[in-house]
Amino acid sequence: MTDKTHTQVVSSMLAEAAALHERIRKSHLEPVVSAAEAIVASLKSGGKLLLFGNGGSAADAQHVAAELVGRFQHDRAALSAIALTTDTSVLTSLGNDDSYERVFVRQIEALGRAGDVAFGISTSGLSPNVISGLETAKAHGLRTIGLTGRDGGHVGKVVEIHVNVPAESTARVQEVHRTLLHAICEIVENAFVDG
Repeated sequence: MTDKTHTQVVSSMLAEAAALHERIRKSHLEPVVSAAEAIVASLKSGGKLLLFGNGGSAADAQHVAAELVGRFQHDRAALSAIALTTDTSVLTSLGNDDSYERVFVRQIEALGRAGDVAFGISTSGLSPNVISGLETAKAHGLRTIGLTGRDGGHVGKVVEIHVNVPAESTARVQEVHRTLLHAICEIVENAFVDG
């Protein structure tokens, strides 16, 4: 591959990402706002945010938890957010002793309380462990948010608030997911900044 071809690859990827961002910007943004408002309401009433997903979506869950427990753009009190993707002993014991489909179910049963928010991320909308976690959260009185790609799959059908990026490319969906997650972090943080 020549340098020009490499440049074209980068340019093409950026153009695709920008086009998808613009398409989402012009679509219905109410679910993004609703997701942020649900998180704010839970945190203000003493609840917590439980985030989970697989692979890149697991990384996104951890990223959001870090932004809220730490800081996004402003100094403020720490916010209660937990990524259910980080405790390798819990994940591997549940995956080994029970099933991988229940790695988030058991953590939600242990940590979730009515009024908390369960936030499942799945680019396909078809991840069995994310679906099971969200169904368990709903049954236990948690509010549920799903962040998906493609047509939203089953995740989109089981959640109270569905934020969807309707595109087929996992990479492009993940790029927009990160932007939307930052928008949610900004709205949430702004609700807790003194001023």
